[in-house]
Amino acid sequence: MTKRVNVLGVGVSVLNLRTALDAIAGAVRTRRKGYICVTGVHGVMEAQADENFRRILNGAFLCTPDGMPMVWMGKFRGQAEMRRVYGPDLMMDVCAWSETSGCRHFFYGGAPGVAELLAQKLKVKFPKLAVTGCYTPPFRALNAAEEIQLQEMVRAARPDILWVGLSTPKQEKFMAESLTKLDVTLMIGVGAAFDFHAGRVKQAPRWMQRSGLEWFYRLCQEPRRLAKRYLKNNPQFALKVAGQLSGLKKYPLEQG
Repeated sequence: MTKRVNVLGVGVSVLNLRTALDAIAGAVRTRRKGYICVTGVHGVMEAQADENFRRILNGAFLCTPDGMPMVWMGKFRGQAEMRRVYGPDLMMDVCAWSETSGCRHFFYGGAPGVAELLAQKLKVKFPKLAVTGCYTPPFRALNAAEEIQLQEMVRAARPDILWVGLSTPKQEKFMAESLTKLDVTLMIGVGAAFDFHAGRVKQAPRWMQRSGLEWFYRLCQEPRRLAKRYLKNNPQFALKVAGQLSGLKKYPLEQG
């Protein structure tokens, strides 16, 4: 398991895009099963009130620093090589690597038709990409028959990586519960990357991403859905981090 930085009791992996890709390539090559959580402020704050979710994050093969605050915490702890491992960028890098490695992909999630549209767009960008299946789940949890159907689809498709495009914490919980049930090596939860790369939602400009302002761009795009998340979580996160860094509050890092 990679080195981790304790962010409010969540172990965020010390990574950059290159080292994350190296770890994924190694896991696929050796068939080392696991799930990858792409984690920012929202995920860390969800974990404050949900011990099971915190264990899921800490039990991940990788818990990548998706948001700039995770990177800043790493650098404050002396991890100079730590960079943002943003879900949409990670997906692009893995797909580019897959053209020569033969890694096979399955897309699970999104609104109706999004996984298929995503696969089409990626195949245009990466003509040699092996996409072996897509599945759009219902908004609710899968019932027993649907679980069996998904297991059979994945078994027949034989993917190396199953990409999960749900929201946090739903996608992380799905991965943790499904890892032993599905015949796949890695599961990677990338949330909004499905909508970004399918062309349904615009990404924030790079300068906003680098300066930690992507949340504001997304809030302006989807104020109804995201206002509660950002306007509540961001100030609380800042206060809790101040308490952790000052030593006023301890956040033990429990293994998943």
